[in-house]
Order: sequence, then C-alpha cells, then structure tokens
Amino acid sequence: MRRRELLLLLGGMMTAPRAPRAQQKAMPVIGFLHFGSPGPYAPYVAGFQRGLIETGYVEGQNAAIEYRWTEGQYDRLPALAADLVGHKVDVIVAVSSPSALAAKSATSMIPIVFAGVSDPVGIGLVASLARPGGNVTGFSLFNVELTPKRLELVSELAPQAGVIALLVNPNNPQIDSVMRDVQEAASAKRVQLPILKANTDGEIDAAFATLVELQAGALVVQSDPFFGSRREQLVALASRYAVPAIYAFREFAASGGLISYGPSLTYALRQVGIYAAKILNGEKPADLPVQQPTTFELVVNLKAAKALGLTVPPSILARADEVIE
Repeated sequence: MRRRELLLLLGGMMTAPRAPRAQQKAMPVIGFLHFGSPGPYAPYVAGFQRGLIETGYVEGQNAAIEYRWTEGQYDRLPALAADLVGHKVDVIVAVSSPSALAAKSATSMIPIVFAGVSDPVGIGLVASLARPGGNVTGFSLFNVELTPKRLELVSELAPQAGVIALLVNPNNPQIDSVMRDVQEAASAKRVQLPILKANTDGEIDAAFATLVELQAGALVVQSDPFFGSRREQLVALASRYAVPAIYAFREFAASGGLISYGPSLTYALRQVGIYAAKILNGEKPADLPVQQPTTFELVVNLKAAKALGLTVPPSILARADEVIE
C-alpha cells in the first residue's frame, strides 16, 4: 500500500502544475505600442483602459497589457512590434501612423487596432474605412486635413502676421500631405510659410530660435506623436519667444499653450479600448469599420493670450468649446 500511495503522490505532483498554466493562458494579453513616453500620454492610456472596462475587461484582473514605448524614437518601432508578436499577444493596439505601420509589417495574423492615424487608407493600413479587410482597424483622426484650419485660426489671433511658420517632424509619414495642404492655405491668405523641421529636443530649440530670425508672427505645430511627447517643451518655448502657436490637442492649451483645435485623443483611445475588447470577445477587425471623429475641440487659453498681449476675437471665443482662464 505504501508503494502505491507513493506512486499516486508522485503522479499528482507531476500533473499539478498544469492547472495554473491553463488559468494563465485564459487571461488575454493586449500589446500596447506607442511612439511616445508614458508620462505625457498617461491621460490617453487612462482613456484606453476606460474603454476596456466599459466592455468588461480590467487590467490585472481578466486581461494583461504589455506596454512598449519608444520614447520618441521611430527606429525602435519595428523591434518593439516584433517583440509583441514574439510574446504572442492576442491583439496589438498601435498609437500613431508609424506605430500602426510597424505593427502591420510585423504580423498579418494578430489583430491590430490603431489610433492617431489621419489617412489609414492612403498609407495602406486598410482597404477602406467601411470594410477594412485584413487584420487592421481602428480610430482615424483628421489631423492632416485640420492643419490648414489651424493656420486660419492662428491668423485670426495674430492678424498682423505676414509670416506664419509650420513646425513638422520630417520622419512623419504624412509630412508631404501636411506641407502641401498648409502651403495652399497660406497662399490663399497671402502669408509666407517657412517650414521648420525637428525630430529631437535640440532641433525643437533651434527651430524656435529660427522663428526670431524669420520674424514669424505665429506658429502652427503639426500633429505628431513626437511633438505630443514634448508638449511642455513646446509650450515653454512658445512662451519664452512670445510666439502665438496653435496645436492639435487640448492638452497643449491645458498645459499653458495659446490655442488648440482637433479631435479628442482621450475619446479616440477609449473607442480603441472598446474595439480591442470586442476583438478579444471574438469579433474580427475586418468586420469592424474604421471610426472617425464627429466633433472637434477648440480650446483657448486666455491667460496665455494675455501674456502674449493678444486680444482673442469674439468670433473665436464664440466658437470655443473650452476657455481656460
């Protein structure tokens, strides 16, 4: 009997670890690929997590999230995307066009949900907005199309400006469309549009020094993940050089920037969280149409305007969704 009991005990010890492994496998894993840094983008991550919660998934309880941040370095995206694929995550959330392109290049099997992409059809992420096809869907932004509108708004704030500069990231895949569209808007308003390029902290500093040499009366900052991760630096430099600047997202105005106009990234990430949860529940990216924003936020910071010696026109105040005092 003792020998039999010993064999049963050893057999139980050999099979016991299987149950925890099965339980571990039952928890889905989401890969989160982002071009920026955790700190500046914390509100957007919270929006994403809120979307998951609304659809029944709570990080650490019934879902795990593998975060990958490039800290503003585009060249790290392919390796980080491949790393998530190697970890066999169940879905990849890719924030920004470069992140989404890197994820798509890394896998044609794992579902991908993107955010912060202006033209997903044009850059080859999806076949169409209504029928994405393949393994990719997400939330598209109109930030390329909105850049000329930002030039119009900042020219209303600084009507004497004969030179309005455009700050772009040369590594952004949509830079050609942005420059072309804004150049057309500047020509229509008969203002000069020097284009300044920056993809490092030092180049941002140099760009603002160049604004003085150009005698630029205002600045349009391109919607770009790198600039989003350098929000505090951009706002501080605009204040130091007394340059009226317009940005893509309200977080810039909330951080002390003069004015912003664009969709809500927090809302976009919330929708992405909902889509990721739907995919975890069995839906396919090909059957989930690419969503687009239906509202855009115009946010004005009156304290920043006063510091610049600007009077905000009533026409802008009447249209503002938020006025920060």
